Amino acid sequence: MQGPRYIFMTGGVASSLGKGVSIASIGALLEARGYKVTIIKFDPYINIDPGTMSPFQHGEVYVTEDGAETDLDLGYYERFTSAKLGRENSVSTGQIYHAVISRERRGEYLGRTVQVIPHITNEIKNRILLLSQLQPDLDFVLVEIGGTVGDIESVPFLEAIRQFRLEHGPENTMFIHLTLVPIITTGGEIKTKPTQHSVKELLKQGIQPDILICRSKVPLDTELKEKISLFCNVLPRRVFSAPDIEHTIYEIPQIFHRENLDSEILNYFHLGNKAGEFLLEPNPMLARWQRVVDVFRAPAQRVRIAVVGKYIALHDAYRSLYEALTHGGFARRIAVDFLKIDSERVEPENVEELLGAAQGILVPGGFGERGIEGKLLAIRYAREHKIPYFGICLGMQCAVIEFARNVLGLAEANSTEFAPETAHPVISLMEEQMAIVNKGGTMRLGAYPCRLREGSLLYECYLEPVVSERHRHRFEFNNRYRTLFEQAGMRLSGLSPDGMLVEAIELDRSLHPFFIGTQYHPEFKSKPLAPHPLFTRFVEKSAGF
Repeated sequence: MQGPRYIFMTGGVASSLGKGVSIASIGALLEARGYKVTIIKFDPYINIDPGTMSPFQHGEVYVTEDGAETDLDLGYYERFTSAKLGRENSVSTGQIYHAVISRERRGEYLGRTVQVIPHITNEIKNRILLLSQLQPDLDFVLVEIGGTVGDIESVPFLEAIRQFRLEHGPENTMFIHLTLVPIITTGGEIKTKPTQHSVKELLKQGIQPDILICRSKVPLDTELKEKISLFCNVLPRRVFSAPDIEHTIYEIPQIFHRENLDSEILNYFHLGNKAGEFLLEPNPMLARWQRVVDVFRAPAQRVRIAVVGKYIALHDAYRSLYEALTHGGFARRIAVDFLKIDSERVEPENVEELLGAAQGILVPGGFGERGIEGKLLAIRYAREHKIPYFGICLGMQCAVIEFARNVLGLAEANSTEFAPETAHPVISLMEEQMAIVNKGGTMRLGAYPCRLREGSLLYECYLEPVVSERHRHRFEFNNRYRTLFEQAGMRLSGLSPDGMLVEAIELDRSLHPFFIGTQYHPEFKSKPLAPHPLFTRFVEKSAGF
């Protein structure tokens, strides 16, 4: 095979149909057939990246190993596949225009007029090809085009992939269109007209889809698929039904496999399974996905985990966190029920009412002072009632502040993020951050090593002396207070290799059965087929194991 094949996914009719999960599931199926894949997301917004966006605007910011702040869809890509993703896998309109304008300023266009075609579209195509240059052994490059067909922001990307097919040939490229087939609730009638219009809109851009994936509440029958085929000029066997899932998004690879989507993709490219264990029936990789789904269908036990945060109103704001908690129960077939608690609502008089049913309490990351006092109350409740606690990033910092105030007696203890003039800055700005002015992409980002304290609870979870985890923060534990905290029973159980940065804390087991805080974000490395050990142990302790 000469180079990788390219699969482009577009979306139509409405946003939030699940392009990210769909293309990630296709990646999982291709891996199950023995192929090596990578996935790239093109986002139409003009921001360079989502790092400065509110989670309410765009959901969580996902962080890759190399420190890129990316769209949350990259989390799906990494959870569903074994692909190693980096900043080259997340591209925005802002990045494309910034690169082209920078070249123009350097005089690289030799006085020519810089235009959307060919300069912007060429840059988009170059970003697609870059992946195969960085990983020459790739079999497939999957490309998700963000937004909805018809949006003006997406036009340059659609034009670029139209050109890409002309240059690389239909034998090496495939267009998949994800669309909506709604049900008119009054009569319960399934309507194909929105899909027809969506495909016509795509045809206006010069793109004829090779495959249609139709989102609907119920599976589509053969008659409806044939109707869609006829009006959208797509072979009937290439119209696929994607009904609403029953239990979990991890059903989707199995749904697509039952629909024969993976076989049809390989048939299109005149490919079969690659040699190896993937030729076995039943496929061992698909069997592993089935075991994940079985936990949701018939759990052995359920556990209630309270997530106390400031972005609770939007599920996607903590998407990786919820997924990692879910993964944590797989080993013992434990299903996690979330108690989503807005930290701004937590008051001394209602903390028992809000948290009394929780078997475990987690405080996630975030920025800004809003909701901090509610988080501190939740942490104190977990500490004093011996409820398993897990604090991540700001959740660790808040655990330090709460301990300083209520155990060490430092009533004014705080973070300089919230109180720059505090008498006891137990959390303070990192020294290398003090001169930074620009906010975008300037935090401590990406993977850093962490040395674990032998004999600590953290060490027992990982069973390794040094681990690598992903970070996204500006503030750190203030080293001036190390001795004071250690003497009172808060162990600094994870340090940077040079010993200068506190990466994780825990309470001595004589004080609490499970109380851990990490400055890093372990949720970004958890996968359904490889749950993160900290989430596994936290869920198990919360469930009474």
